[in-house]
Amino acid sequence: MGEEGGLLSYKTKQPLKEQSLKVVDADATPLTAVAEAFEQLARFIQSGDRSLRLSTFGNACSLVSVLFGCLGFAFKFAELEYVAKVHDLIQASNKYETLQSIIDNDVKHNTVRHKGSHSRNLRRVRLGLGLIQALFENFLATKEGSLKDAATTAYGQVCAPFHNWAIRQAVGAGMYALPTRDQLISRLNETDNSVQKEMRRYIDASSPIIQYIDDLYISRNISLDW
Repeated sequence: MGEEGGLLSYKTKQPLKEQSLKVVDADATPLTAVAEAFEQLARFIQSGDRSLRLSTFGNACSLVSVLFGCLGFAFKFAELEYVAKVHDLIQASNKYETLQSIIDNDVKHNTVRHKGSHSRNLRRVRLGLGLIQALFENFLATKEGSLKDAATTAYGQVCAPFHNWAIRQAVGAGMYALPTRDQLISRLNETDNSVQKEMRRYIDASSPIIQYIDDLYISRNISLDW
């Protein structure tokens, strides 16, 4: 798989720094746990170690599935797809050490865009992270804004360009089943003040992670139009 001698990065053959997520307080809300995990991922990247451990990334991403669940039936399609793709990446971490290594392996075998490939699943997970980020940004844009408007805009920005007509129609219909703003805050076990703080933490922390993943594809001359 292109890695030798233990904890080595795929490209540089240099030892990887330890990248274990610190356990979040058991009393932390789901949103706080997600924000904390992604802040840790961001610190790993910003520390200068450009090889992100796949297992660490997968464990952080698994926490985000709870956020999809809080959105109810409207985002069930996204939750099911996201959870399946994250599970694949976590399983892949038994063989591949880093995010780079799964993409390089698929590049080598010309399977980057093949259905079920790890590179394709990573791309879908990245879209899921971007969807939550965009939804939070829209949600916070106006204090009285509706969750339906925020979610519709976020979906149109992030996922709709890659979905066929049937999926887009189903998603549009499901938007009417979204919880209200107050219901979402309650499901997240937050208050109006705390939800703004924790959503902003996730938005800020996920940005370098999303950019990092995009750069992995772009640096290998792989477009992002899929």
